[in-house]
Amino acid sequence: MAATVLTSETNGIRTLTLNRPERRNALTPEMQSELIEGFHAAAQSRETRVLVLTGAGEAFCAGLDLSALQGMQDKTPEELAADAERIASLFRTLYELPIPIIAAVNGHAIAGGTGLATLCDFTLAVPTAKFGYTEARIGFVPAIVSAYLMLQIGEKRARDLLLTARLFAAEEAHSLGLVNEIVAAEALPARAEALAQTLLQNSPASLRATKQLLAAQSRPWLDAAIEQSMKANAASRETADFREGVAAFLEKRKPNWS
Repeated sequence: MAATVLTSETNGIRTLTLNRPERRNALTPEMQSELIEGFHAAAQSRETRVLVLTGAGEAFCAGLDLSALQGMQDKTPEELAADAERIASLFRTLYELPIPIIAAVNGHAIAGGTGLATLCDFTLAVPTAKFGYTEARIGFVPAIVSAYLMLQIGEKRARDLLLTARLFAAEEAHSLGLVNEIVAAEALPARAEALAQTLLQNSPASLRATKQLLAAQSRPWLDAAIEQSMKANAASRETADFREGVAAFLEKRKPNWS
């Protein structure tokens, strides 16, 4: 089976590429685990000083693979809890990674893909990229990403994005502070490289210490928020609305909410 995450490295800059272009890089459990392993490997490497995260094909990441989600209605509560813990581990590992990470958002980043893109230290996005916390459209709860979104943009604006479940453009993401720069598609790799080169000029020990300090300052609040979020994530997958929402999406029809 082909790797769902590709790894390459040149002169201290490691790149992780989401590699399911035929599925718009939608996240499967296997892909989540490969990303977690990739993040840990980058953090433990003596050579890697900057990490770049991007997607293969036209999309950055379409969020959770809904065909995989459909099978979750047959899982036990323990299995659902384990799935929620894995997603929480993915975002927590990314958020607390001790080396700088740049998201080169080459296309749409939706739901969990928005989380991956915006939890990086730097988010560069092409003008045509779309973002959105669309979970409510399928009867799901944007639980784990909501904790980080509250930290990033505040409660009022987070409520707007989470409750409307609307898509928003790169320009709005930039105005909200979720995107650092909007970069033309043809210039995206070069801009990510230039930013990485800037970071390489700084003290690696200082960058690690700074990132660890920032993570530590948020940790007490995040610990409680993520514990609540994991329970909400698992519980939402057992609801009738979730089953109906996923089925409606796959069948390309409007959901009939209970």
